[in-house]
Amino acid sequence: MRVLHMIRPIVSFLPEVEKPRYKQQFNEKLLFTMGALLLYMFSSNIPMYGIQRASSNDPFYWMRVILASNRGTLMELGVSPIVTSGMVLQLLAGSKIVDVNRESREDRVLYMALQKIAGILTTFGFACSYVVSGMYGDVSSIGLGNAMLIVAQLTCSGLMVMMLDEMLSKGWGLGSAIGLFISGHICETVAWQALSPVTINTGRGVEFEGAILGFFHALYARSNKLYAIGEALFRSNLPNVCNLFATFGIFLACNWLMGLKVILTVKYQKARGMERPFPVKFFYASNMPVILHTCLISNIYFVSQMLYNSQPNSPFIGLFGKWGEASPDRSSIGHTVPVGGLAYYISPPADLMTMLYSPFHTCFYIVFTLTACAIFGRTWIDIAGTGVRDISKQMRDNHMIIKGYRDTATSRVLSRYIPIAAALGGAAVGALSVVADYVGAIGTGTGILFAVTTVFEMYETIATENQGQAMKALMAQMNGL
Repeated sequence: MRVLHMIRPIVSFLPEVEKPRYKQQFNEKLLFTMGALLLYMFSSNIPMYGIQRASSNDPFYWMRVILASNRGTLMELGVSPIVTSGMVLQLLAGSKIVDVNRESREDRVLYMALQKIAGILTTFGFACSYVVSGMYGDVSSIGLGNAMLIVAQLTCSGLMVMMLDEMLSKGWGLGSAIGLFISGHICETVAWQALSPVTINTGRGVEFEGAILGFFHALYARSNKLYAIGEALFRSNLPNVCNLFATFGIFLACNWLMGLKVILTVKYQKARGMERPFPVKFFYASNMPVILHTCLISNIYFVSQMLYNSQPNSPFIGLFGKWGEASPDRSSIGHTVPVGGLAYYISPPADLMTMLYSPFHTCFYIVFTLTACAIFGRTWIDIAGTGVRDISKQMRDNHMIIKGYRDTATSRVLSRYIPIAAALGGAAVGALSVVADYVGAIGTGTGILFAVTTVFEMYETIATENQGQAMKALMAQMNGL
């Protein structure tokens, strides 16, 4: 029996968002999209009831930016259960372990139900593991009732995120809720570190946490204006203006690379003279390489830290990763950092000086990141159904050929562009992430890249929606005449 057929009896019991009965107008989609984002932002600032403490060692610190997670709030899990379960099912479907016929409506419905079941189970599993591991206090001290209440809060919040994602994907809004929430979280982080009004005593006096407010405060409070400018530009314990410039520089570089593409012209065999462009983007795999790379690194960090905490004197576990307290100039980050082993060498150097003093660490990190992103980009297109074989089949089924070539040469022509774009685009994404980490961009290089690609894709969606509505209005006006 197929896996999809096994879940038929429980499909009717799953929560579901109905499709809109009529096509939503652009303003309505925008309203639903903004409402979903505001609901996420509101939930990410509501602390959970029943938690006794937040553990000082946060094993998920490294993945909170990319997974839209906020420590100790209802959005503690962020989108991690959906991303994790979705990626696992994509791998299973791509390797044919879960057999899915994309042309069958029943299979598509059952596969979506399987994704929902996997997401709910993953959310519940994550919630239980968080509580049992003592991240909010020992279960014996917080009590069984509070422990169950924390699990219920995390599970319900995860289910809410799944429903919001389904609402937007079924036509009520624009784009995907996952990308929207992650981008919103990253933009919130950048805005906060630029404009935060929180004051901190750093030993040189009271300073504003926000880079921009800190710059003007330094100019006002310091008698030596040149010293004040230098301090605001290069302060190391708090976000500085150079970090802000680096962030916008990475935004611009990523936006420019997103526009690079090779345009192939395809034509229909059964409609003479009918042609349309087929763009092969440089970032053909979009932001998936950096997401997969981040998930890999985060899981290595998590497993390594858990093993090291249980057996810190084991030489084998030490090869996998050693962990220690952050240095005094980074003590504000509030978590342990890798100081040896594999986890240390795949982590980015803290700053440019660390990069210069540790050349092997630097080279290993760069080579690992670029290679992993290139491999992930090349592999993902085959798993996701956007590889040469899948695109060639779609063109053949739609009686489309590449202009200037016979129908038998479609695969050969696409092989010149798609695999290279996927691999080089993945490596370029990794390179931008490395550069962003080295220059101290706010929100991490991975987070900035994800935000830019998501915003760019949403911009294209909005442009398509506006173009379609303008065409309908023009046709209505012509019919009226």
